[in-house]
Amino acid sequence: MNPSARILVVDDDPALRDLLCAYLTDTGFVVDLAGDGDAMRRAMQQAMPDAIVLDLMLPNEDGLVLTRALRTHSSVPILMLSARGEEIDRVVGLELGADDYLAKPFSPRELLARLRALLRRAQGPAPTPTPHPQGERFGPYRLDQGARRLLRGDQDLGLSGAEYDLLKVFIERPNRVLSRDLLLDLLKGYERDPYDRTVDIRVARLRRKIEPDPANPVYVRTLRGAGYLFNPRGAES
Repeated sequence: MNPSARILVVDDDPALRDLLCAYLTDTGFVVDLAGDGDAMRRAMQQAMPDAIVLDLMLPNEDGLVLTRALRTHSSVPILMLSARGEEIDRVVGLELGADDYLAKPFSPRELLARLRALLRRAQGPAPTPTPHPQGERFGPYRLDQGARRLLRGDQDLGLSGAEYDLLKVFIERPNRVLSRDLLLDLLKGYERDPYDRTVDIRVARLRRKIEPDPANPVYVRTLRGAGYLFNPRGAES
């Protein structure tokens, strides 16, 4: 992980912005600040961040609207903040493409730990030769591990970091039943959430990218009461 990674903090509370700026700067990050969506876009035009800390409750455009817009053109890791902390907010934020969620009030140390985990996952391991190169392909897709991309022909499907990590876990364990708890263990760096829908939400997001019909998946199949199974043959089997 780059110790001088650039973090964009988007929050309409000046005191919290200043606190996070001072804390993250002291730990070696470069920090940009924004109080709303317009300021966020201006900051990103000047310098693309390595991760965004994004408050849910913002004036004019809230964090959910901004997350949806970001995910149309960027896979930058997003850590969403909210004072409400209700499950529906977490679920909607994750479904729209946030990579992690932290309820206010929080300790700066916890935010720092989550940011570092997001940056590690976004950077990924150094590319190494794989003993099973055929495992990088399924159906019309090819997983480019060096660039952390999923390609269909020459088209980059724009997976987020969380979607890429989940797909890689599935590809490395084809035709095996993987429980939700096991998936959380395999997705190293993810915090265990106190609700059971974290993995389900990430699977739903991935299905929207790879399944011909996400309502009737052929690659990532649900085994009720057991977990998920990745079948690289898809509809052929």
